Amino acid sequence: MHRRRLPIGIQTFAKIRADDHYYVDKTGFIRQLTNEGTHYFLSRPRRFGKSLLLDTLGELFAGNEALFRGLLIHPHWDWATRYPVIRISFGGGLVRSRAELDHKIGEQLRINQEALGVRCTETGSGACFAELLRLAHAATGRRAVVLVDEYDKPILDNLTDPATARAARDGLRDLYSVIKDNDAHVRFVFITGVSKFSKVSIFSGLNNLNDLTVDAAYSALCGYTEQDVDTVFAPELEGLDRDDIRRWYNGYNWTGEAVYNPFDLLLLFQKRAFRTWWFETGTPTFLVDLLLQRGFFTPGLARLRADEALLSAFDVDHLATEALLWQTGYLTFTGARRIGARLEYTLGYPNLEVESALNDSLIKALIGQPGRASELTSRLYDLLAAADFPGLHTHLDSLFAAIPYHWHTGNPIARYEGYYASVFYSHLAALGLDLTAEDASRQGRVDLTLKFNDRIWLFEFKVVELEPAGRALQQLKDRDYAAQYRALGQPIHLIGIEFSREERGVVGFEVETLSGFR
Repeated sequence: MHRRRLPIGIQTFAKIRADDHYYVDKTGFIRQLTNEGTHYFLSRPRRFGKSLLLDTLGELFAGNEALFRGLLIHPHWDWATRYPVIRISFGGGLVRSRAELDHKIGEQLRINQEALGVRCTETGSGACFAELLRLAHAATGRRAVVLVDEYDKPILDNLTDPATARAARDGLRDLYSVIKDNDAHVRFVFITGVSKFSKVSIFSGLNNLNDLTVDAAYSALCGYTEQDVDTVFAPELEGLDRDDIRRWYNGYNWTGEAVYNPFDLLLLFQKRAFRTWWFETGTPTFLVDLLLQRGFFTPGLARLRADEALLSAFDVDHLATEALLWQTGYLTFTGARRIGARLEYTLGYPNLEVESALNDSLIKALIGQPGRASELTSRLYDLLAAADFPGLHTHLDSLFAAIPYHWHTGNPIARYEGYYASVFYSHLAALGLDLTAEDASRQGRVDLTLKFNDRIWLFEFKVVELEPAGRALQQLKDRDYAAQYRALGQPIHLIGIEFSREERGVVGFEVETLSGFR
């Protein structure tokens, strides 16, 4: 099989096609888009191929036929018709004020004037953009194609400074409203970004956008499918465990076909090693801080429920936690159901990479000592592998003792009962093992279920006063949470752990093991 070059970090369609890189053909989707409508919006997490998609659209409307030979759209496109293409991208650099945003917009408009061979006389950003659309139409006789990449970056760069973020939002809203006001000069619009800001806040003047973000037909518009991996990238699979590839990197879903993050797979094929490639390119410090400030129950991350309105509730003045987790790619859709007039989604981790890496960041933040957290996580694996229960008890004492006193008194999450379960859950989840939070059965929900080393571990947590009461282990036994696992014939460990807020640690640790049988 012929091995091609891996297009790592390449967002230019012409370069990929000319230099014998692997290319996953998305032009079938593009043909469908151009046949069905004219104004589109798509939100996807970072490094998902949004920029490449826009560049492909730009080359298509510019009529660069040679680049598309052999692709699905080639026999179905009118190559004799060329459209003026206006490209706007906020991907480069940081914008830290409204003045810097205006300068950035002016720079983008000047680049497009030079590319199209026209010159605007208007000085304001909005007026110049409107003039550019009119001039492009007049100069070519064809209405313009407008492609906007990372439309939201000036806002996202300033989320920790709400005043600047609001100013950026207002400036971008003024820019995007120009598109609607000059629709007579526009043939096609495609806008992409990481976030899905409500239309009221940023697209109030552009209310004719078809939002593809949650559209089953376009779930795989960006990203690689299972079939893509098995066909396009077949030459790269030798020596790699296919199930491990799937477990580590597949699972992003927008109610249709699940996909892989392209960046992960390309780095895997180059480095031949499983690592948190995508996560490492942008550690979510802001997100982690927000989760802690809001006292978020981290075991709940594995299974959240949210409706359409909540997932769209994303603006500078109201950042819904669920919306932020979903839009940034740390959670994805795992199911949906309609309840009367309400559409409800279930959210969960897309794959092992995100689950382990996000919880590794969370536990480091939760205990306030990153170096100590890494050391404790490594020790935890060894204790579990050895089924060393006395050692596990001592380890939990060390884990909570590692949390500085001032962190308890100064961090709001430490006031919540779920804090203790959150610390232990994220500590365990950082290992990337087969872990289920609030595992449901006919008997109820056990706090944590771990399947590891041919054993089943059932954990139940309780918060007590100063003295242990034995309630955690007793609940595991009374409700017979082990029932659903007996047929596996594996040892089942029932582990009841009791915490004291006053002692700020473990005051009760009981274990009972049920022998494996079939």
